[in-house]
Amino acid sequence: MENKFKYTSDNKRYHTLTYYYKEKFNSKVCKVSLNANFTCPNIDGKVGIGGCIYCSKLGSGEYAGNPKEDLITQFEKGKEMMQRKWPNAKFIAYFQANTNTYAPIERLKECFEPFINRDDCIGLSIATRSDSITDECLDYLEDISKRTYLIVELGLQTIHEKTSKLINRCSSLDNFNKMVKRLKMRNINVVVHIINGLPYETEDMMIDTVKHLNDLNIDGIKIHMLGVLKDTPLEKYYQKHKFHILTKEEYVNIVVKQLEYLNPKIVIHRLTEDPKQDDIIEPTWLTKKFTILNEIDKIMNTRDLYQGDMVKEKMKNE
Repeated sequence: MENKFKYTSDNKRYHTLTYYYKEKFNSKVCKVSLNANFTCPNIDGKVGIGGCIYCSKLGSGEYAGNPKEDLITQFEKGKEMMQRKWPNAKFIAYFQANTNTYAPIERLKECFEPFINRDDCIGLSIATRSDSITDECLDYLEDISKRTYLIVELGLQTIHEKTSKLINRCSSLDNFNKMVKRLKMRNINVVVHIINGLPYETEDMMIDTVKHLNDLNIDGIKIHMLGVLKDTPLEKYYQKHKFHILTKEEYVNIVVKQLEYLNPKIVIHRLTEDPKQDDIIEPTWLTKKFTILNEIDKIMNTRDLYQGDMVKEKMKNE
């Protein structure tokens, strides 16, 4: 069956990141994960203590660089490793671990500026929280976006406040909505992280989170499956309450439905988590990344589905 989806250059039926980068940079693009040794307002007590319950001690920076090394060294090592597989690739400096705008502007400049004029670095990707971008920081991010390619990655996880309180996110949906709009008003690319399988959320709740994002004009999305990692508050919560963990089949079907409801212009940066086998308690199937991706492709092909099908259907009925 011929693929009629225009935002892909292979057999995928969703807006692939590979296609997006190829169209924009005419090249393979790799993100080099960095650890600038920032903390988080949800850890140091400014808005909360202990962090989000699923977050590891590395602040989601398991694949980031060694914080004991300077950022340039981290970047060079990551770049060298990736060049072995993709010798002609271009690179983005990805500030991944913890909250990467949660510091004074001078500290941010020390971290970000060295990567802006490097010939081997085409842009920056900065992972942060919506409550950790001050007015001064917003001005600085806009300035960066005028000098290089910039992505700001915001963790939303869910639109449902009851779940947000349970996972100790300590940031409101209203705050998130306002920050996305402020970033977009300044033409800054926004990528949003969401998590499927959060305790007690139904399939409809997870789909509602995706529907909400359609209204915010975001540029990209990362869809994760909740992983119960060792030595996290979530591990203790799971051992006590034994909430339902999505099966691989449940997760795949939910992602497919989310893609149907997602605006086709939104770029898919990730469709599954990719934990280290030694770190994960549940679900163990989460370590089979390519199996999950293949199952998603298989279902979309078998059912002849594409990203945004339900968006088009809604427009027809309005």
